[in-house]
Amino acid sequence: MSFTPFDSPLARELFGDTELAALFTDAAEIRAMLLFEGALAEVQGDMGLIPGDSAFFIKRAAMEVQVDAAALAPGYAAAGVPVPALVEAFRKAMDAPDHAAWAHFGPTSQDVIDTGLVLRLRRALEMLEGRIEGLAGTLGVLAGREAETVMAARTRHQPATPTTFGARAATWRAPLPRHLERLAALQPRLLVVSLAGAAGTSAALGPRAAEVEEKLAAALGLGVAEHPWNATRDGIAELSHWLALVAGACGKIATDVLQMVQMQPAGIRLGAAGGSSTMPHKQNPVAAESIVALTRHVVQLSGGLGQALLQEGDRDGATWAQEWLTLPQMICATGAALRLTAGMVEGLQVDAAALRAELDATRGLVFAEAVTFALSAHMPRPEAAAQVKAACRTAIDEGRELRDVLEADPPAPLDWNTLFDPLAQSGRAVELARRAAT
Repeated sequence: MSFTPFDSPLARELFGDTELAALFTDAAEIRAMLLFEGALAEVQGDMGLIPGDSAFFIKRAAMEVQVDAAALAPGYAAAGVPVPALVEAFRKAMDAPDHAAWAHFGPTSQDVIDTGLVLRLRRALEMLEGRIEGLAGTLGVLAGREAETVMAARTRHQPATPTTFGARAATWRAPLPRHLERLAALQPRLLVVSLAGAAGTSAALGPRAAEVEEKLAAALGLGVAEHPWNATRDGIAELSHWLALVAGACGKIATDVLQMVQMQPAGIRLGAAGGSSTMPHKQNPVAAESIVALTRHVVQLSGGLGQALLQEGDRDGATWAQEWLTLPQMICATGAALRLTAGMVEGLQVDAAALRAELDATRGLVFAEAVTFALSAHMPRPEAAAQVKAACRTAIDEGRELRDVLEADPPAPLDWNTLFDPLAQSGRAVELARRAAT
């Protein structure tokens, strides 16, 4: 197996995400950092802070120069960041010392790296947003289609009361719009430029530092932070928590799928399940298993990335590097979880007969709550609960239908047909399913 399955030729189709991973290559990082350098030079040239012809030259070079990542490795290892080596290579590649001298005028390495990261995060979040919207739409269609497909709800791993598969799909969908709202709320705090200079004061940029920052942010299509964020990483931490929430929504769906394929007969069939090498009757829920694994990985990494909040002083290289070790994996794993979940849901086939058979296998015990509340209209509720509990015990001990036990000695005149109708006793299930479909 490769060092990481996210970029392994063997495993990446299952655990990886080619589109998102492309944003976290060395080449993508270098390109984003050069974009920062070019935009900064252009702004400073327009403001008269550096020669205009040099600004134009630097801007064009930032778009055209190709820098070999491997050539930066020794400098990266020595400085702990790639920027000094990148700036040196960039200036050399320009082959115009008079112009090159004005490149990287005022920012610190962290400004370049953090803003380059934000530029790539912006694109990554656009991609994740689109996938969440797509999954929400697919689940809405599923909820509407199966709004009246009755099944037994499960609480504490056991059959509970009647519900519908559509309501279950609506539950799967429910957090996704909230995650989109959370994303919209966090983006203004996260997608901001960094131009704080060596110690967070922008001293090297001079008295017009704030103006440079505003114009640079506008040039890059980013916001301006209320305060320099090189030592306050709550924006990155908030992103990591959001990623864990999104992955968790996928993991919830996959966990339910894993439970449902254990039914005999299975209440659902998976459109693209894996086969066994020796047991041809099996449909292994590979996607669901992988989604659960990815979710656990993201949630675990989120806790680790939270350690980056413990910044010492005005910049802390140790905790900063922790973001580099965890954030790319979190984003790619979340993207893979969304991709796999969408494919799994699209291929999911509901077996209404099997779901009804599982409900019927409870011998009517799933209707005990409904009978209890109906009896409460005729006697004190504790007495009603005691009578139904005794009837349930008789049904279990004697292997009888709960309805037969109750009708043999009716405790009150009740509408047994309605009380033992799963759709009639599914509460708001149909309503919730259809609301999710709109």
